[in-house]
Amino acid sequence: MISLWHPGDIHGQYTDLLKLFEYGGLPPRSNYLFLGDYVDRGKQSLETICLLLAYKIKYPQNFFLLRGNHECASINRIYGFYDECKRRFNVRLWKVFTDCFNCLPVAALIDEKILCMHGGLSPDLHNLNQIMNIQRPTDVPDSGLLCDLLWSDPSKDIKGWGPNDRGVSYTFGADKVVEDGYEFFANRKLLTIFSAPNYCGEFDNAGAMMSVDETLMCSFQILKPSDKKPKFSFGSSATIKSGGPPSRVKGVVGMRLIVLAQIKPPNYNALGKY
Repeated sequence: MISLWHPGDIHGQYTDLLKLFEYGGLPPRSNYLFLGDYVDRGKQSLETICLLLAYKIKYPQNFFLLRGNHECASINRIYGFYDECKRRFNVRLWKVFTDCFNCLPVAALIDEKILCMHGGLSPDLHNLNQIMNIQRPTDVPDSGLLCDLLWSDPSKDIKGWGPNDRGVSYTFGADKVVEDGYEFFANRKLLTIFSAPNYCGEFDNAGAMMSVDETLMCSFQILKPSDKKPKFSFGSSATIKSGGPPSRVKGVVGMRLIVLAQIKPPNYNALGKY
């Protein structure tokens, strides 16, 4: 049975990335679609992004990488990646990664049914061709479609569009650090996933990774938060069927999967070629 794994934010937590691969399997036996935020905050951003890029190069038809808001020079210059590159190698290496990040696609469409991006929707988004037409390489602007795809957040407190308390982009009618690693919103048509447990060593959140198979079953592998995590210990797993009750969690900003219609993988494709 073919399935597609959807990990959420990694943020330089390399050991947790290895745990995700240990559970989901290594490519090309398993297919992956990562939705951004590979660097910053964690201590091993270089190992994290280098492993992900190596898999993308070796298995381009089984491994997909989208851009997150931390794959941006103005952000990772501040939140750790620049300092890690400078301390361990040199600034020139950081600039090479910046050029790479500017070329990453920002959204993916699974079987014409599930739209995936790091951030969320945009009031400027009217059809998917607009995403296809985004010119790359490009930096992330302070506003507009590209900015919103990487920065906007769902909110349960508003209807329509509202201001974002992060000071950039919008909120569009659901929550943020999701404590159980995933959360459904909008009558289960919107899903947030976050894959970095014990985020920054400051939160008690779990991490999660979602798999969608050919039977329309969505399953979630949960990495429980722990102060002392044994190597390759995965915590518990949860499985849900379309139409089941939504989980109730609060919390770390993750990436979005928006269900446009009924799920039926494994046909998936980045909106914009690598």
